[in-house]
Amino acid sequence: MDPAAVNATHDPALSSWVESANAPQGDFPIQNLPFASCRRAGSTEAFRGGVAIGDQVLDLAALHALGVMEGAAAEALAAGSAPALNALMGQGARASSALRAALCAALRSGAALAPRLRPLLIPQSAVEFRVPADVGDFTDFYASIHHATAVGRLFRPDNPLLPNYKWVPIAYHARASSVRVSGFDLHRPVGQLLPPGAQQPQLAASRRLDYELEVGVYVGEGNALGSNVPLEQAERHIFGLCLLNDWSARDIQAWEYQPLGPFLAKNFATTVSPWIVTLEALAPFRTPWARPASEAAPLPYLDAPAMRSHGGIDVRLEVWLQSAAMRAAGVPAQRLSHSSLRDSWWTLAQMLTHHTTNGCNLKPGDLLGTGTQSGPQPEEAGSLLELTAGGKQPLRLAGGEQRAFLEDGDRVTLRGWCERHGYARIGFGEATGTVLPARVLE
Repeated sequence: MDPAAVNATHDPALSSWVESANAPQGDFPIQNLPFASCRRAGSTEAFRGGVAIGDQVLDLAALHALGVMEGAAAEALAAGSAPALNALMGQGARASSALRAALCAALRSGAALAPRLRPLLIPQSAVEFRVPADVGDFTDFYASIHHATAVGRLFRPDNPLLPNYKWVPIAYHARASSVRVSGFDLHRPVGQLLPPGAQQPQLAASRRLDYELEVGVYVGEGNALGSNVPLEQAERHIFGLCLLNDWSARDIQAWEYQPLGPFLAKNFATTVSPWIVTLEALAPFRTPWARPASEAAPLPYLDAPAMRSHGGIDVRLEVWLQSAAMRAAGVPAQRLSHSSLRDSWWTLAQMLTHHTTNGCNLKPGDLLGTGTQSGPQPEEAGSLLELTAGGKQPLRLAGGEQRAFLEDGDRVTLRGWCERHGYARIGFGEATGTVLPARVLE
């Protein structure tokens, strides 16, 4: 199957018997149907797969127990009933597509199954989530040339972009064990940093804590060790996308990252949104991928006509911040920036293919981060490091506060959605985290 092909599940005329799914600006219409792992909040129930429809969650384990699906959809449903979605991801794009089509048929207006499925719905407000997959490995890329150039300009004004950037999808091996689902509140990290003017480092809490606006990519079907995934097949190995905040301690990072790259500055926390929007659901929002005419084409293994025609995806992204003082005063969160995945220098397929070029084996549920997604305009910067010019130009918040970097009590929320004339708007939900004071080291 072609994950980029528009099919009957994308029909904008489709409506659902779940009335909240028909709201025009909602995140979760019947054309979306993203997956998560959840249970009733405060219960000791087992986590199991769920699908968002409007403001409700369809319990996949309860649906599986009804025995109303057949064939590939039934097999995928059984896998999606588990506490983690790795087995469903590993069945591949055809299986998840069959399940998505069956769910669409069962949830559409006039569906015969509606009376039997209605009791299986749980309000989203009444569930708690976990990370939807058991993430075995996590690789974070650096795919936005606008971000790479802006950050490089802060540290290397005369040579902001290193010569390999335009040729190779840069990445580092990130920490899977500290990936947490939206709502996780993180403590300000402690590490070695070198204060301005100091001659030796000190162990201290980070004073330059930052967020990074990213898209997360969950691997579906894996590849064997020693094999590689050609570019033309790469998207068949992608299950879906989420929002991802790669929290970053910029002062710790500046001291430790040479010569080997990020370590304690990055591995203390990564926040993901609970919902995985399948690659199939994103088909109507594909865009051409192209380089400026003045730029050389990528090496042949990273280039293909299909990728150039529709390898990009217009996922619109936002960052919102609400300080503790704003919450206390009832002041709503303030939008700091916006951007789109369509401006990425490297596509999702290029990242996955390059990852396997040396025979690296990806597994179902592995997580890839795109790196900070910044656009070409100043207001499209995906981190405070860029927005404040390295802290030299603080932002003014509603209520009069200023921010160069994050303060204790700050709540950061990432949002994402896709919309295009002639198709239903679909959303990603939110990825939210609040900064807590640093813990005292024992």
